[in-house]
Amino acid sequence: MKVGKQISGKNQAGAAGWRAQAADLFARPLIIALLLVVVTLFVYWPVRQCGFLGYDDPLYFSENAQVQNGLTAGNFGWAFTTGAAANWHPLTWLSLMLDAEIFGNHPEGPHLVNLLFHLANTVWVFALFRRLTGATGRSAMLAALFALHPLHVESVAWIAERKDLLCAFFVLLTMLAYGRYVGFSKVQSPKSKVSYFLSLVFFALALMSKPMAVTLPFLLLLLDWWPLNRISNFKFQISIAASAHGFPTPKFLLREKIPFFGLSVAASLVTFLVQQNSAAVATLTTLPLSARMENAFVSYLRYSAKTVWPATLANPYPHPGHWPAALVIVSVLFFAGLGVAAFWWARKFPFFFTGWFWFAGMLVPVIGLVQVGTQAMADRYAYLPVIGWLIIFVWGLAQLAARKHFSKMLVATAALAMLAACAIKTRAQLAFWQNDRTLFSHALAVTKNNYTASLNLGTWLAKNGQPEAALAQYRAALGMNPTDPLVLYDLGNAFASLGKLDEAVENYRRALQTAPGRPNILNNLGCALLGQNQLPEAITNFEAALQAQPDFAYAHNSLGTALFKQGRFDAAAEHFYAAVKLAPDNPQFGVNLGDALVRLGRPQAAAECYRRALQLDPGNQEIAAKINALGTRPGN
Repeated sequence: MKVGKQISGKNQAGAAGWRAQAADLFARPLIIALLLVVVTLFVYWPVRQCGFLGYDDPLYFSENAQVQNGLTAGNFGWAFTTGAAANWHPLTWLSLMLDAEIFGNHPEGPHLVNLLFHLANTVWVFALFRRLTGATGRSAMLAALFALHPLHVESVAWIAERKDLLCAFFVLLTMLAYGRYVGFSKVQSPKSKVSYFLSLVFFALALMSKPMAVTLPFLLLLLDWWPLNRISNFKFQISIAASAHGFPTPKFLLREKIPFFGLSVAASLVTFLVQQNSAAVATLTTLPLSARMENAFVSYLRYSAKTVWPATLANPYPHPGHWPAALVIVSVLFFAGLGVAAFWWARKFPFFFTGWFWFAGMLVPVIGLVQVGTQAMADRYAYLPVIGWLIIFVWGLAQLAARKHFSKMLVATAALAMLAACAIKTRAQLAFWQNDRTLFSHALAVTKNNYTASLNLGTWLAKNGQPEAALAQYRAALGMNPTDPLVLYDLGNAFASLGKLDEAVENYRRALQTAPGRPNILNNLGCALLGQNQLPEAITNFEAALQAQPDFAYAHNSLGTALFKQGRFDAAAEHFYAAVKLAPDNPQFGVNLGDALVRLGRPQAAAECYRRALQLDPGNQEIAAKINALGTRPGN
């Protein structure tokens, strides 16, 4: 019996040793970072199967000529001077150009790059809070929630939101460099100046990725309060007293942020001018200030609710114009109450103060006081702000676990259950981002009066050979916004595809009443009139389209077709040639030019056009027949 007890004791000691070694292994930062990457990669891996969306992806990537041409000297200059997409974010453009250079015009590559940025941001969140707080376990939990929270699916699964991920990447690096600067400055190391300079460089790169980073200087002041503890008390003791206790003076803390504030002001001015010139900023006539303030308070409540319970996520969330008074009152009380609580508990729970104002402050540029776009809010806007709520949750949970009457095992189990729930919901949410049909069908299922979702779903249905179903969606969108030129234009396209040219012409004309001079509407109206054999009026619309946009390849082709029908083959050939030059990858333009050249008695030039078209569309028997009719074999 004695021997048995000794063996048992050795086994127990050995088991305890193994457990200790395992615990020590999984507490190592590199192992934790690796686990975060592996788990996040597993949850997000289906994102590689997502396709291009018709919502902003063509503007940012799939149909953007500059981006698709890759990294050239001319495109580099364009990235820094353009106001395309109603923003100035040159680094985002350069990043997407690099994707096009490496992967071509395919969605899998950009999606995987987005995922890589999200993985990097997860590691930066862990590294940042471990450096600033020294708490490895809590920092790991915070990073895991950040990595797996369903609110972040929109930023990762949408190619056009590369700007979100890129901006966050440099914002987190800015804070990491700032943390190093503070640490080195305490020991008066020369490295502090290098770290400070790096934090400014990273901040500038963040602003060149997405201007939402403009509130970062205020965020650095929050970090000075907690967890860096550079402020002596919340009331900012007078300079002499603060200095005597080893704290930087208020003047010093503000002075060291001046370069950051300078960059923020410059980025804000550039962004406002670009958005105003792009007509992206809604006027006070369109959306009054009272409605914007209502939506701002309600959005704070809704973002908070979706952080806690991300059950009905959608893209987009339609703006109602005005919210019910009861909801506005509750939202104002919620916002004010948490602000007062943050001040009240500033010393007792400093993480709550930093967490709440991190969340509230980072959302200010996109909360809708300056309304850009038609959405009331967007999941992508919460990518970095949600960290504020996660700070409150993780450090608050740690406070509960430290109390005697709380079971640490129960708290740990609850935390792991929450991570598992986030992972499951995130994987489910990714399924909605496969294409426009899945995304906007889901949006219509979980929101009301979603004009944008109906319009985009209709466009997907039209492109995929379902014109009747598309027509139903366009009519639904028109019911929500009867004068919008875009839905009238799409409605005209749907009627045209069904051969209902009278209805198509009617809707194109209505669209032009709201948006006169739009080249795409003018061109399609001309095509409908061409189908009705109203050649003079069709030509007038094609010429107006080209006057508005001289490099409009389709309008050149359309005008060439109308002139060809009139027997004006010389003029037709000129416009077909212009269309081919502007869009050399379109085989139909080459065929049309060949047809005009045949009529002009130039068979050899026509055959060359047909051969090039056949190279672009191999196996097209109609083109091959045209070549054979000229007595020239394909490929000669």
